[in-house]
This record gives sequence, C-alpha cells and structure tokens, in this order.
Amino acid sequence: MGGGGIGIGGWRGAAAPGGRAAPCPGRPGVGARAARALALLALAAGTGAAQALPLPAGELERSCWQRYTRERTRPGKDPRSVEFSNLRDGYTVRSPLLVAFAVRGLGVVPAGKPLPGTGHHHVLIDTPLPSNVAAKIPFSDTHRHFGKGQTFAMLDLPPGRHTLRLLFADHDHVPHFVYSPEIRIEVAGARTAEAPRIDPQRFDSSCAAWYQDEASRPRPPGEWLGLANLRDGEPVTSPLVLHFGVEGFGVCAAGQSAERSGHFVLDVLAGARVVQTHNLRNGATQATLELPNGAYQLRLRFVDGASGRDLLPPYEHKLPVVAQERM
Repeated sequence: MGGGGIGIGGWRGAAAPGGRAAPCPGRPGVGARAARALALLALAAGTGAAQALPLPAGELERSCWQRYTRERTRPGKDPRSVEFSNLRDGYTVRSPLLVAFAVRGLGVVPAGKPLPGTGHHHVLIDTPLPSNVAAKIPFSDTHRHFGKGQTFAMLDLPPGRHTLRLLFADHDHVPHFVYSPEIRIEVAGARTAEAPRIDPQRFDSSCAAWYQDEASRPRPPGEWLGLANLRDGEPVTSPLVLHFGVEGFGVCAAGQSAERSGHFVLDVLAGARVVQTHNLRNGATQATLELPNGAYQLRLRFVDGASGRDLLPPYEHKLPVVAQERM
C-alpha cells in the first residue's frame, strides 16, 4: 500500500476532500490497468510460496550490491527509532522512488485504531519537524500520512535537492516524537531516464551511483510480501535485522482490526526443522536474528490477526549466515 504518493502499478492512497490523504484505513484506489495486473497476479499466485527477489545477475552488480549488505542488516541500538531502510543521506535517485520504512520498539496500527505502543508512519518532505509536539500532524503535500499501516511509500518528486524525514505518530496523528534523522537526497531526473551503470575502471564511484538507484527502484505491480533489505541467497553476518514489507495490505497489531490488514509471522528453518518462530502480533515490521553460521530457510507469512489465516502466499527466502560480529 504505497499511499501518499504514486502507488506501485497505479495504486494510490485514498484521498480525503481537497486531495489530502485519508486518515482512516481502507483499500487504496486501484486503476483499471493496475486492477487487471492484480487479477492476473492473484490467478498466477495460487497457493504457492512467493518468490524472493534474486541477487543481481551481473558479476559487477552482484559484487556492488553485497558491499552494502551489512549496512542494510546491522541491528540498531536505540530501543525506539524509525529510519528509511533503503535510503541514506546524500543519495542520488530517479523519481518515482521507493521509500521503505523501518520502526523499532513500536508496532504499526492503522490510523483511527488506538492501541498502546503503536502508531503509523509520516514522511516530512522539505519541511521541519512540528514545533508543537502536542498538535496533530497536518495533511499537506509536505506532510504525507500513511495511515493504512503501510510499510513503504512511492514518492514522485521533481528534480533537485530534497529533504526527507520519518515521523511516527499515534492513531490520532499526534507524534510519539520518534523520528529519523533528516536526510538529503538529489533527484537527478525521471525514472524513465537512463539508469546508472557500473564501470569496472572506476568501480567505487560508479557502484555507489548504481546502488543508490537500485535501492530506490520501485517494485513491480501487484500484491507482494517479502524482505525489504535482502535478496534471496545473500550471505549475511549475525546478528542481523530483517525488514518486512507488504503491498496491498496494511499492518495492524493484534488487539485491533482493520480492513485488509494483518501482521507478520517468521519461521527460521534449518533443513526441515523450525529453529525459531517470531510472531509479530504487536505490529512490528522487523525482527533481529542471532544464528550460528550455516544455511537457513526463512518462511515469512502475513496473517489475519483474528483467525491466523494467511492473507498472501508465504514468502520463502534462502539465508546463508557466513560470519559473526560482536555487537
């Protein structure tokens, strides 16, 4: 559920009068082309597991992508925090761009659904933090609300420099005042412009440009469930944090209910044996794993809070743990 910007495949957040993003949960509007794509995807999905995104096929691109693996998976230390899991200060990107949300120490629940220890994301674009911490966050082009429990957004920004910041707020849009550092990005042009390429003669600089573009690249159209910060089979160091994403549904902690919403459940398998289970009933969208070196399989599910039934086909992911880091 991209809401508040250009939706993947034509999905857009529901709008309130005056073109503002709606504060209440519900399914986003779906254009005719996107609706056909979703119908075809649903027919193709059946009951099989969702496939993970592969590592880049090219040797240069794969090597470049894996340069940043630890940056994407190193656990944070703050007990409560929010951040953009795919963007960093100083990135150069094309627009529209994917903006992935990460929250630690709090759960996600759609707007209008009061529950202690939960809230939803807001993106501040080219605007400072609110001066009145007790006031509701306004609805505007510079204050984007993601009140359906979204885990990411699609932003369409004009070329030039922009600032972005995540701000987490409660069911009534009053800030918890858990916010990310402000990051600066440069929008180089439209997504239709030629993508950066890696030059082996100047690998470091061209890898950085390619990676920044790749990390912000939109997902294909349709409902999906998966990891936001890892590709299938990507070697990792333990301990590591996994960021979860879902499109077509919102996250809602158990204890509340909202249309087209659920929560994440993660099984970690060694061979056929489940060695860890993380049932994120509190609306969390990430999990930290500590695993010995070895080959693991992840099974990520997105389930209804009341019945526990799967809302999407499970997502399967190969996870080789190859090193350990003392934290």
